[in-house]
Amino acid sequence: MTAVLDTTARPTGAAHRIWSVVRLNTANPWTTITLPWMILGFIFAINWLIWWIINTAAGPQGTADAVDGLQWSGASLFIFIYMMVVAIQALNLTFPLALGYGATRRDFWLGSALTFALLAVMYTVGLTILSVIEEATGGWGLGGRMFTAIYFGDSGWAGRAFAYVTLLAISLFFGAAIGAVYVRWRSFGVTAFFAVLSLLIVALVAYLTFSQSWPAVGELLGSLGLLGVYAWSYVVTALCAVVGFFILRGATPRS
Repeated sequence: MTAVLDTTARPTGAAHRIWSVVRLNTANPWTTITLPWMILGFIFAINWLIWWIINTAAGPQGTADAVDGLQWSGASLFIFIYMMVVAIQALNLTFPLALGYGATRRDFWLGSALTFALLAVMYTVGLTILSVIEEATGGWGLGGRMFTAIYFGDSGWAGRAFAYVTLLAISLFFGAAIGAVYVRWRSFGVTAFFAVLSLLIVALVAYLTFSQSWPAVGELLGSLGLLGVYAWSYVVTALCAVVGFFILRGATPRS
């Protein structure tokens, strides 16, 4: 009897399993890459038309006032909300598949976290390039601000890149935490999660109001600066990542 060595066996190490999860999460680039950029392009086109209408209606004398009003724009916030949805779907749709292919819950969470990091970097690069173009062209020739809105800061392209990657990270990992809750406890768990979160927010607002602490909060935020506030948000991002992992450890795949 002779033994035959199978040289076609696939690698089964942890790194391979983690990368397989990344491939599972990005198996359909239409939903994770193509469609978001298409929607963002459509939003930009609509905003450009609105900027043109405002500038045309305002005339030469009112253009300055019109441009000042355009610094507040929520148009680009779509991408952060979309990434949160992507993370929720990733946890819900690929978790059973990943476990079926031999990945552990730890492998799945690390692979998903790597996926989120890669998506955050990719979108940050794209948004930063668009912000540089927007700044160089004076708001696309119309003073519009979609990628350099005031809440992205005024620290140049590097500061905006930090703001982008921070917002993307917290959106993705908050979505992952919600997805983990859904995978383990389904719709009841998600409902309870948002109910508790709402109560905590209301309780915090009530405490700050009745203790007259809002001025102190304003001073703290002012001392930190916009980028400092973004930096501290990584505490929330890390908390979402840790809590999401421990929730997912007890989850059972369901059909």
